[in-house]
Order: sequence, then C-alpha cells, then structure tokens
Amino acid sequence: MLRVTASENRELREQGAVFMPKFDSAGLLSAVVQHAETGAILMVAFMDAEAIAATRETGFAHFHSRSRGKLWKKGETSGDVLQVVEILVDCDQDALLVRALPAGPTCHTGAASCFYRVLEGDALAPVKT
Repeated sequence: MLRVTASENRELREQGAVFMPKFDSAGLLSAVVQHAETGAILMVAFMDAEAIAATRETGFAHFHSRSRGKLWKKGETSGDVLQVVEILVDCDQDALLVRALPAGPTCHTGAASCFYRVLEGDALAPVKT
C-alpha cells in the first residue's frame, strides 16, 4: 500500500491538479458566492461533498443547510436560483469561490446581496449604492 506523508498530501493539495476538498470536522467548507458579471459578493454559505456534487452535476448552486441539516438548492422555493459559471478553489482547498448568475435577489430578505449593511461604529447602516 502506497502511503502519502502529511507533507506530500499538503503539496498535492496546494500544488497539484486533483480536487481534494479539505472539509472541516463537520464535513463542510465555506463557499463565497460572487456575481459572475459585476463581481459583487452575494452570499456566503457552506458546502459538503453532496452539495459540491449536486452543484457540479446540475450547474445550479447547492449548499448544506446547517439549520435544516440537509442539502439545499438555492432558490428551490423562491425560484431565485444561482446558475454557476465557475468554481474557484483556494490554495489549501478549504474554501470555494462560486461565480454565478443570480435569477433574482440572493438574500432571503429580498436584497440583491446578503451584504446590504455596513458597520459604522457599533451600528449597522444600509450600504449606499
């Protein structure tokens, strides 16, 4: 049996061409969703192996819902899906940047992005557009 040392595994993950997602102890990794045309950050969510597979298979963003404890297709009830253009993987493969085209508002509040407030001192204020 061929054994790979921790150092070799790290080198493969950081420099290799094989997708080797590095999930946390809960089996999740962070996924930042960016508008593929404007560059705006739309949301941050978590993906597990099932969500990554469903996203790659369908071309629409799927996440792991921590509150529901299951796979969740973004927009499954609202219709505000995220069509994935590409997925970028960070250096140690523990975070993804999902570049997508939204079919409507991304935030469950109806805002275009989940990042619609700015921290000013100790208060939140609407982002000026």
